[in-house]
Parts: sequence; structure tokens; C-alpha cells
Amino acid sequence: MTAEARYALRGEDEDHEEEQLWALCEEAENLFADPPEPLRRRYELLGCAVEGELPAALGFLAVKPLGKDGEALWEWYLEDARVLTTRPCARDLSRLDVTVEAVRSDHQPVYPQRVPPSVGFSLSDIDDRLLGHFRDLAEVLPVEEPQPHAVRLLGCSLHGPLRDVVEGLGGRRLAYRHLDVLDAAGGLLTEAGHPHLVDWQPSPRGPGLYDLTVHMDPQPPVAADIWPLWRGGRPSVPNLWARFGPTGRALWLEPALYHRRGPDRPSGGTYHLDGRHVTDYEGFFCALGEAVNGPGGYFGRCLNGVSDALGGGFGSDGPFTLVWHDHETARHCLGVQPLTLRPDSFSELLAFLREKRIEVVLA
Repeated sequence: MTAEARYALRGEDEDHEEEQLWALCEEAENLFADPPEPLRRRYELLGCAVEGELPAALGFLAVKPLGKDGEALWEWYLEDARVLTTRPCARDLSRLDVTVEAVRSDHQPVYPQRVPPSVGFSLSDIDDRLLGHFRDLAEVLPVEEPQPHAVRLLGCSLHGPLRDVVEGLGGRRLAYRHLDVLDAAGGLLTEAGHPHLVDWQPSPRGPGLYDLTVHMDPQPPVAADIWPLWRGGRPSVPNLWARFGPTGRALWLEPALYHRRGPDRPSGGTYHLDGRHVTDYEGFFCALGEAVNGPGGYFGRCLNGVSDALGGGFGSDGPFTLVWHDHETARHCLGVQPLTLRPDSFSELLAFLREKRIEVVLA
């Protein structure tokens, strides 16, 4: 692995064999950009029988296609949903046709096709409360998809099946792939996304090198400020994450996860959480990781992640004592906005920690 390589493209061929190194790349041009605004789509929920009054602001919705016996077959999600219109259903005046506008959640099918002999769909909210049933679903005037974001991977040395494809040597069809950010020693710093290769050209950076064009989601610009702090390895200074907002703090936890190290310490210990910068949900997990594992430490990036960490392998298993210093900052900042889908409040985080047998001392 060359010292100049800052990114590694890895993947599998169509036979899903063991993951392989496909390319080492010196630079990634146009990798950082603000994400596009999520596309708001309109859907018709046809033949609805609602439970009570349907609120105008629905928030998160789970649409569940039902089998012939009424059992949920799987789930399909909409976010930030709002009711635009309701009107009597032309086929059954006891029901409604409801038009909603929402953002379709990522990483799921484009459309939840109704498969005969399905009896329709159920509709639930963020707390899995049943809002009603409806008979069919239709997307209204599908919006034009945005152009894919193009990134150029520059100065790439090719390996394995990718080299065979680019150099015309045959090889199997390329399948799953991901782009890794490398630290100064060539180890994994964090993952940058899942590129789709669309073009390649010989690189002016040297003989045998190529410049690859890929389509992938951009990284938030703040990542360009975070990754250099990890390039030399795990930071030794605490609270480097505190300068960033919620997006940056969430991104900070990704290299923290990849750089966890050391055996678990015995349960029953005491850890001190520096609460001065816990002004948001993401900041709590950054501070908790450093409380347990020191600067750059990781101990979960959501409550489910903390539960996993308490099972062992992340520095300490429970029970233990957590001294939460300057806790008033979190009390005033966390989960206080009246949002449909809001992060956990200070009191809810306390209840979770105590449920997990972590004794919390507020200091």
C-alpha cells in the first residue's frame, strides 16, 4: 500500500466471493457537497378506513402490505408526511381517498406493490400506532429524479477484477462496492460511501494509473474537517468533536467506531462524562464514548448501540457508575423541541441508562 493512497475501493464480484481490493486512489475530487433536498412525493391512499381523526401532520409513516389473512408481509416507510386532501372514495362512500405528500425513506423499494391476493395495506405512525387501513396505493406524478452526483477518484492503481475489466482482460461482473478513507498508515479511517463506476481514463499522475468516475452520494463538507483529525490515528485530545454541529458529531462517531481498541475493563468502575458540550443528541454519544474510552472513544452512536456496547467488546460492560458533570447543559438542550420525531430528552436518556444498570451521578 503506497503512502500516497488516501482512499481504497473495495468490493465483490457477481459471485459474492470474499471482499477484494479493487483500487488505491490518491484523491477524490468533488466528494464533498451539501446533500440535495429530499424529494417530496405525492401518494394516493385509496379506500382508507381511518382509526379516529387523521391528523394533517402525520410525520413518520409505516406502510405494511397485508397478506390474504391480514398479516403484515413487510414494511415500507415515508417520512415527514402531510395530508394534502381527503375526499370520499368513489368506490365506497364509507371510506376516504387521502392524498399525502412525503419523503420516501432511503434504501427500500421504490414502490410497495400490492400482490394478489393481498387485502390492502395498514398505516402506522412512529410509535407503531395503527392509523387505519387502505386498499391500494398510487404515486401521483412521479417527480424527476436528480442527476447522480459524480466523483472522480484520481491516481488509482487498479487491482483484482477491476483491473481485469478496465484493461480488457475479461473478468466477472462487478457487484457490491464501497469506498474507504485511509489513515496515514494505510488503515481504515472510515467509510465514504458506495460508488457506482461509470467511466475510467488513464491518469496524468503516472504510468499505469487511472482516473475513475463514479456516481455516489456526496459526503457533507464538514467531513473534510473531521477526517484530517483522525488521519494520524485516534486523537489524544478530548472534546475535538465539540466544535462541530450535529452532522459533524454524527460523522465523528464513525471513525471512533473503527478505532476502538483494548480489552474490556472489569465492570463496577466509575467513568466521568464531561457534559459541557452535550448540547444535542449526537454530542451525548461523543461524550459518553470519551467518558468510557478516552479521547476519540466510542460507546455507541444511538441507544441500541449503547445496549450493544454494554454486551462487551467496547471497553467496559455493565454495570458501572457514570458521573455526569455539567449535566444542566443537556437538561436544557436535549429533546425539548415539540417535534413529531424528536431525539430523546435528558430525562429519557437518564431512564435508559438506569434501565441498563448504569448508576448515574449528576454532578
